[in-house]
Amino acid sequence: MDRVLVIDDDQEMCGMLEEYLRSEGLAVETVHNGEDGLTRALSGEHSVIVLDVMLPGMNGIEVLRRLRSESDARVLMLTARGEEVDKIVGFEVGADDYVPKPFSPRELLVRIRAILRRPGSNGKPERIVLDDLELNTGNRCLRKGGREVELTALEFNLLELLLRSAGRVVTREQVTKLVLGRQFSASDRSIDVHVSKLRRKLGERIPGEDRIKAIRSVGYIYTIAHEDEKQK
Repeated sequence: MDRVLVIDDDQEMCGMLEEYLRSEGLAVETVHNGEDGLTRALSGEHSVIVLDVMLPGMNGIEVLRRLRSESDARVLMLTARGEEVDKIVGFEVGADDYVPKPFSPRELLVRIRAILRRPGSNGKPERIVLDDLELNTGNRCLRKGGREVELTALEFNLLELLLRSAGRVVTREQVTKLVLGRQFSASDRSIDVHVSKLRRKLGERIPGEDRIKAIRSVGYIYTIAHEDEKQK
């Protein structure tokens, strides 16, 4: 049974979510402050963590920042409706998805299940090797030139999708559906945030040459090195 950790100081809402999610076959634990939430999140016992931005004491962004220093746990953030800054900061720190408040329990359930279905959550372990990158889907580890690179769960899934399609364009619609787990919207800029952060972590293959290129109004492509590049 998949386990969900809900970190939110609204105890009435937590009680309602706990009852609903359990009726849908999920095990649920609720915590009502940032410090205790971080402790439980670091336990590694949960499939998905639902984290509110506005928490007493340590806020949700700080909880996520500290969590990401030690874990790639899947995190879905709850933000106040219209707070674009919270969403962007959350994605920059490493959130996998967000749901704006107020929301319906059904919407949250759909987002949780989408996260659980994302690439890398099932299947036999594989090693995907390209250029100086080695992606292991078993332990969800990325090595670049033999050295480990820390990725969030969402960044790992995004890179896996791009490497499996190396040399071919992956559309924004495909990224939205397969990585973010939701319907595509032309106004959704969160894809760009994730791609930008992944680019910074991977670095350039050669000076002035991005590994991941944007194809305007279409999507992204992981470029394949030419023979003259490989000989350098």
